[in-house]
Amino acid sequence: MKLTREIKTAILVISAILLFIWGYSFLKGRDLFTNYKTFYVEYDNVEGLSKSAPVTLNGLMVGKVSNISIDEKTGKLLVELQLKTDFPISKSSTATIYEPGFIAGKQIAINPNYKDQILAVDGDKLQGIIKLGLTDSVSEKLIPLQEKLEKLMVDTDSLIVGVNNILDKKGQENIKNSLSELSKTIEQFHQVSSNINIMLDENKGKINGVVNNFNKVSSDFAKISDSLNKADLGKTVKNLQKTLANVDVIMANLQAGKGTMGKMLNDEVLYTNLSKTSKELELLLQDLRLNPTRYVNVSLFGKKNKPYIEPVNDTITKVKN
Repeated sequence: MKLTREIKTAILVISAILLFIWGYSFLKGRDLFTNYKTFYVEYDNVEGLSKSAPVTLNGLMVGKVSNISIDEKTGKLLVELQLKTDFPISKSSTATIYEPGFIAGKQIAINPNYKDQILAVDGDKLQGIIKLGLTDSVSEKLIPLQEKLEKLMVDTDSLIVGVNNILDKKGQENIKNSLSELSKTIEQFHQVSSNINIMLDENKGKINGVVNNFNKVSSDFAKISDSLNKADLGKTVKNLQKTLANVDVIMANLQAGKGTMGKMLNDEVLYTNLSKTSKELELLLQDLRLNPTRYVNVSLFGKKNKPYIEPVNDTITKVKN
């Protein structure tokens, strides 16, 4: 069949229009002949993210940013993602804006939640997260360091001003005087040290004698210590403890009135009888001394015994019954 010129013109125009639409979509980051999944992520700040930025999944590029729009009421940024992957992405998965290096621009990484079994469908919103890049991290750490450095500079400046105020003419003179006094003190210390050395040299023999005596005393003490070790003090102490225990038993028996000595010590009647007997014996000896003839009577002519006369001055007090 022969095509007319009108049909050829129509086919050419339609082809040109389709080519223009495809080229326009391709330049905008869309491919009309590819099956994409479209997801949306809302951010407060996209940190310089641009259109056509790569979208990765576990480091693999699976799509790109197709559009970024801003909400005039809330000021939030809505990022449109076109993903070309059959990997199951759950609804609770997150989309993190990150910076892969110093030179590369911002990208988005999909972090799937493998525990969630509910899959996101075309047109769903994912949760957005912003991760600080290397430059931002370094800047965040350098800001406190910069503040500390500035404070240190201020403190250093104040210190220098204070030192300058101290080191005026009067302060310099005081420092010179102090150094001079310190030099004199060191010189006197050197003289004292020299005198001590001379004294030690002069009394070196005596010091040696004292050291020798000390060594001798230490040696004697060591010998005494050896003697004490050999004397078996433990056995002696045990015997002494045993003897003291026996003495304690004897004393306890005496206090309890056991045995002859215990009965004599604790029997008041026996004590009273002994005291009375001693008193009567004393009276007998006194009477024998005062009247010997009463007890020893030698008579050649048969004299009668004289009756007993109690002494008037009795030097011994009678025992009270």
